[in-house]
Amino acid sequence: MRSKNQSPVNTKIIILGLFFLLLLSVIAWSSSSSFIAENDDLSDSAAAACPSLPSTPTCTKTPPSVANALVHYVTTSVTPQQTLKEISVSSRVLEKKSPCNFLIFGLGHDSLMWDSLNYGGRTVFLEEDKRWIEQIREKLPTLESYHVTYETRVNQADELIESGMGDDCKVVGDPRISRCQLALKGFPDDIYNTEWDLIMVDAPTGYHDEAPGRMNAIYTAGLMSRNRKNGETDVFVHDVDRAIEDKFSKFFLCEGYLTEQEGRLRHFVIPSHRTGSGKPFCP
Repeated sequence: MRSKNQSPVNTKIIILGLFFLLLLSVIAWSSSSSFIAENDDLSDSAAAACPSLPSTPTCTKTPPSVANALVHYVTTSVTPQQTLKEISVSSRVLEKKSPCNFLIFGLGHDSLMWDSLNYGGRTVFLEEDKRWIEQIREKLPTLESYHVTYETRVNQADELIESGMGDDCKVVGDPRISRCQLALKGFPDDIYNTEWDLIMVDAPTGYHDEAPGRMNAIYTAGLMSRNRKNGETDVFVHDVDRAIEDKFSKFFLCEGYLTEQEGRLRHFVIPSHRTGSGKPFCP
């Protein structure tokens, strides 16, 4: 008997509850519609340009490059050479500066990650191994990479750092016309003509005597940074636990420009030397 008597009451409560929820939904919808109407001058243009404006609230679709990166790293067991803490140093800078121009010496398992973190910008990879470039292009054809040749060897490092102390290597200018033995001159012209906001040196190979070593790459990264018209360049050097990366980064990127070191990664911030006449090579 109680269940029969309570049934109409329960039904009324349910109906009232549903009505109340519906009312709240209508109010919420009206509020959001008012907000959209108030910002109508932005919504039309933003909706039309949605793919190129990832920060626009109306854009909820994951950018293709980011989606590809997520799928790639979820389905691979290969681990990037840098640790999470080391990667975090560069990613914090990218968070502030991207979209920007990002030049990376080396093409590796972390390349898609860097390209995705610089979404909307230009990320270029310089690689010594042609066969490796072909392998990566088959899997990740959207990455922009170029083959470069290095004439040096790790066992020449002492000779090169001594030559780097000469006046020719302290002159700021285009690496293509530099008289310094350490300046790299074989890149595509577009590489020299672009002002890079970030440069990462994580190549070429440098762990045995007959490897090219990173002497020229470190020097050239510093020269290109100093030669920009204005502003500053964030330069990162990996594997500074090794003697060459340690010495050459301190000498040619300058300890006075060193802002942070995390594990085997150093972060230098190098200002333009073209805007200040008489500025010393190192502060």
